[in-house]
Amino acid sequence: MPYTLTAGTGVVPCEPGRTVLEAFLRNGNWMPNSCNQGTCGTCKIKVLDGELDHRNSPEETLTADELAAGFVLACQATPRGDVVFETPATEESAGTHVLRDVVATVAEVRDIAADTRKVLLTADEPLEFSAGQYVEVTVPGTEIRRQYSLANPPSEAKQLELHIRRQPGGVASEWVFERIEVGERVAVTGPYGDFTFDPDGTGPIALLGGGTGLAPLEAIVRQALSLVPDRQILLYHGVRTCADLYDVDFLRELETRHPGFRYITCVSRESGGDHEGYVTDAFLEDVASAKEFTGYICGSEAFVEASVKAFKRRRMSPRRIRRERFTPAG
Repeated sequence: MPYTLTAGTGVVPCEPGRTVLEAFLRNGNWMPNSCNQGTCGTCKIKVLDGELDHRNSPEETLTADELAAGFVLACQATPRGDVVFETPATEESAGTHVLRDVVATVAEVRDIAADTRKVLLTADEPLEFSAGQYVEVTVPGTEIRRQYSLANPPSEAKQLELHIRRQPGGVASEWVFERIEVGERVAVTGPYGDFTFDPDGTGPIALLGGGTGLAPLEAIVRQALSLVPDRQILLYHGVRTCADLYDVDFLRELETRHPGFRYITCVSRESGGDHEGYVTDAFLEDVASAKEFTGYICGSEAFVEASVKAFKRRRMSPRRIRRERFTPAG
């Protein structure tokens, strides 16, 4: 028999063993979330009444003092009965799409850069999502899930485009780079994440991506240009070598069709890109003031931290800075 979870005006059922976050998202009730692995703390929420199993909540994310104060990580904790939570903080860019399970077919697999593949999945039914969000893919033949950002815009609701970088020794990497087959059936769950495009905005945009952090930024750029074709958009892609660059022709073609869009490649360990060095340096050189900009960042934790600092140096409002940190997983 399902338990009842309450957070503010949201009241949802939760099957035993299901996480708090999943229960709310599956019932269309928004709750802050980002990594879904217990590492970022975005989904931290206070319990007012009831008991939960904290499972694998890491102490570096949920401290002993926070535990004592009644906090839990919604992406890790499972209820032991009915639970009442404090109302989650509001977020203007929060996604409202229902978390769903879909089955998809591998439609295309293509090498696009050094140790990087593009995988196109065709879902059996449309999956609604916001540009910037991600899905979890279950590696066939296992119970292992891996998270991948969607590189296609929400208008392509049955096509799921993933950019996947090889992680040595990883189970998912071994599947993607050694065994995957066109026509293979794959279980997908989504959408997840608070890193979402604001479709109501019309001002200039700056996007900084490191490696395959380009994926959700492509989705955002494509949706933004479909809504306001002449919008000023700066997309910086940072990589170590030119062999790590990808989708260059596609993005150059977007430049020719949209005069307000600029795509800047930044290569840190060799020459050959538009900028030799880091994306943050290129942005600081190009933009004297980002006061009117909205910023989107996706990359490693160090990449995100450096990019936030660069945005703030150019007077971008903190509330307009949206970020997605990823941790490589095999």
